[in-house]
Amino acid sequence: MARFSSEELAVTVQQTSTMHFSRKVNRLQSPQKKFGKEFAGTFESVMRAIDTNVLVRLIVRDDEVQVDLAEEFVSQGAWVAHLVLAETTWVLDSVYGRTPGQVSDAIDKLLKHEHLTLQDSDSVERALETFRKKPALGFSDCLVLEISRKAGQLPLGTFDRNLGKLDGTARLV
Repeated sequence: MARFSSEELAVTVQQTSTMHFSRKVNRLQSPQKKFGKEFAGTFESVMRAIDTNVLVRLIVRDDEVQVDLAEEFVSQGAWVAHLVLAETTWVLDSVYGRTPGQVSDAIDKLLKHEHLTLQDSDSVERALETFRKKPALGFSDCLVLEISRKAGQLPLGTFDRNLGKLDGTARLV
């Protein structure tokens, strides 16, 4: 499986930016300096996690300073929760006007990113397959269905007419 860097990820969905920044990027403090010696082992022994705004910066690259900080933070590995991924796809669509194809490509590259680990990547991959076939559903709906399927908690009840047509759902009417 090919691995992608943050920079390669952004090529898929990058929007031209005319922002220029001249201030120096502050480097992240080590956990020991930031939180004290008693917490140093805690933070260094587990993978970091990132929030939606960090993931969005890695994808759209519209703030040079924040992109540098985000890349530095994830460079030693970072975990992406389902909720962060779902929020990110909503932001890409609603705020940045990305097409379903661009959102799909971004998710695919996140799955292959050299420093990111997506929560339950198997479910994310299956959700991505469904989303590519039926982009009108939205990625979040596809992800909820696959998480429910993996947990053995089906059918997934929904009022959504399109989602209710998928195997594993029950449309409530």
